[in-house]
Amino acid sequence: MTSRGSAIRYARALFDVAKKEADVQQIGREFSAFASLVSGNEMLGRTLANPAIPVQRKRGVVEQLLARAGTLSPVVSKLLLLLADRDRMALLPEIASAYEARLMDEAQIVRAQLTTAVELPADRISQLQQGLARATGRQVQLETRVDPSIIGGAVARIGSTVYDGSVTTQLEKVKERLTAAAAE
Repeated sequence: MTSRGSAIRYARALFDVAKKEADVQQIGREFSAFASLVSGNEMLGRTLANPAIPVQRKRGVVEQLLARAGTLSPVVSKLLLLLADRDRMALLPEIASAYEARLMDEAQIVRAQLTTAVELPADRISQLQQGLARATGRQVQLETRVDPSIIGGAVARIGSTVYDGSVTTQLEKVKERLTAAAAE
């Protein structure tokens, strides 16, 4: 199984347990904070991900970190110790990401990227966000960026779905039709 698949399984298990025993938002914040601590410290991250370091030493490091962290929920602490015991600490960032995706899915929220040729006013962005929400049936968190190469229009990406209304794409389609008509 790939590390991504394993991370998704751990995140799903953490979410399911958190849903029964704790606040899923708080668990997510705690787990993400611990993952950020590890990834933010290069030496610590390398140590916990190094397969040459014995599992018991890694577990000791995690236990010390948990003791210093203070009030982490038992759900998060148990998972972190389990990951240390199974030598899976390298999965922390992927698990945190998968957990966040699970939280958003549960809350019926999707992330979308909107690319336009020029900066749009806030009211126009809000209108586009509402249109995407109607199209998906979910609340949309919209990230915008400007790319002058699309000439005009907009390109919206939600997961693997792309709504391409850019002038560049429209010109490409016209070119293809003209080329096809000329070849006939």
